[in-house]
Amino acid sequence: MQTIIDKKFFTTRLTRVRDAFIFSCFTGLAYIDAKKVEDSNVIKGIDGGNWLSIMRQKTKIKCNIPILPQAQYVIDKYANDPETLNTGRLLFTLSNQKMNEYLKEIMDVCGIEKKVTYHSARHTFATTVTLAKGVPIETVSKMMGHKTLKMTMHYAKIIDSKVSVDMQQVRAYFKLSQIQSQLVISNENTLIPQIIIQPQIPIKIASNF
Repeated sequence: MQTIIDKKFFTTRLTRVRDAFIFSCFTGLAYIDAKKVEDSNVIKGIDGGNWLSIMRQKTKIKCNIPILPQAQYVIDKYANDPETLNTGRLLFTLSNQKMNEYLKEIMDVCGIEKKVTYHSARHTFATTVTLAKGVPIETVSKMMGHKTLKMTMHYAKIIDSKVSVDMQQVRAYFKLSQIQSQLVISNENTLIPQIIIQPQIPIKIASNF
């Protein structure tokens, strides 16, 4: 996602579509909800910060979502844009079909081979932005306007699947053929195994999360 955020586009249409997509990545709004969000949907939350308060069109459930800095940046960027001032909306949006066409172009420009649609932003909010950062599933469900917790569990399963795939790589790294055990005498004169790792791939601490 950071690659998409940092990319400088030389066409206004790709920049606007990217910004709308990023807005939904950090709010969890589906296309149909993002395209109708207005200034009146921005309220002061109980913490004194800006929140989005919007009725989801699909479930008819009201969502109150704290606005993260990345989403606030997009709102501020288009606050005085002639297009948004003319429509009264916070974002510039095209038809869902056009948004998806341009997103495909954006992915190509960014060198990302994964298939991405506008709805992928909602998945990103549920998984990468919230669940993967430790936000309780009940909180995520409420922000996403799900009728039942069961609907949100789908995203939790995606997280578990990603954990499984990632840990397979770790298991492969620590396979028995890469470990040499030597017996050493402890201070208590008992035999304990000393594990020596023969690294083939360096393990690095991530610089960001």
